[in-house]
Amino acid sequence: MLHLTDTRADIAQAVALLRAGELVAIPTETVYGLAALASKPDAVAKVFAAKGRPADHPLIVHLPSKSHLAHWAAQVPDVAWQLADAFWPGPLTMVLPAATHVSPLVNGGQATVAVRWADHPLLQAVLDELGEALVAPSANPFGRISPTSAPHILEHMAGRIPAVLDGGACRIGIESTIVDLSSPTPAILRPGQVSADALAPWLSVAAHAPANAPRVPGALAAHYAPRHRCYRLEAGELATLPSDWDWNHTALLAFGRPHAAAGWQRVLPADPAGYAQTLYATLHEADQSGCELILVEMPPDTPDWAAVRDRLGRASVGFAQYTA
Repeated sequence: MLHLTDTRADIAQAVALLRAGELVAIPTETVYGLAALASKPDAVAKVFAAKGRPADHPLIVHLPSKSHLAHWAAQVPDVAWQLADAFWPGPLTMVLPAATHVSPLVNGGQATVAVRWADHPLLQAVLDELGEALVAPSANPFGRISPTSAPHILEHMAGRIPAVLDGGACRIGIESTIVDLSSPTPAILRPGQVSADALAPWLSVAAHAPANAPRVPGALAAHYAPRHRCYRLEAGELATLPSDWDWNHTALLAFGRPHAAAGWQRVLPADPAGYAQTLYATLHEADQSGCELILVEMPPDTPDWAAVRDRLGRASVGFAQYTA
């Protein structure tokens, strides 16, 4: 796999690969995406093959600018333009009625399309040179931990894709918020850094997504998972572990402060943004630690932690199932 950097020559090589219908892992502010030209069904099909992604799992279209929104959506309500003005480029994805030319490979055979304008200078340089949109789901085997640095891709996608464009560690670290604007009742279909409170000046979102909501990336019950068994510990459960717990073979992601008895452990930040930025990188590290089991001490169950808890809830199972 080619390891490209931010030089003009490497950006040009990434663009050339994409124009030829190949795949390139690219940085965004959230996680690294596996990019292909959204207008080329053959290239989009390679994304599914490289990831082992189910064909009915839709992709997000990454736009070069908000002016491309009307090309991909059949209808763009006023609130969508308002949200684009407020949050783009940035970690907000909008689901809208799809234009007729959108490939079923892109939208999973649905009548909607998910679009966003991401905020990363390297990705923007590629998009500016291409002049057209990319699909870019997370650049990892389907269902596994999302990559937030180029080394994650070099390790887990070697032999599957031609190149990665290295833009350093991702600034946000978890995937974008997805809000559905395709139905009369807007709803957040995947939480992210842009919260319901942040959206409130422009629209009120449903507390729960309706049963007939469009399928979106990252909404399966099991996702973002490490290779090793991973269990989440809610408040107080860490203290209930037996005194003879085998910490020699257990990796612990502690919340806010270290655990006196633990061996391999990492203390994650006690603020939602800091925790999110380091979460996937720490899970990758725990997965490679040589430990056979990963325990995650969960952050509080409050609205400001909703996106982090969503990712951990899909990456792990409740500790009660450890002995079940």
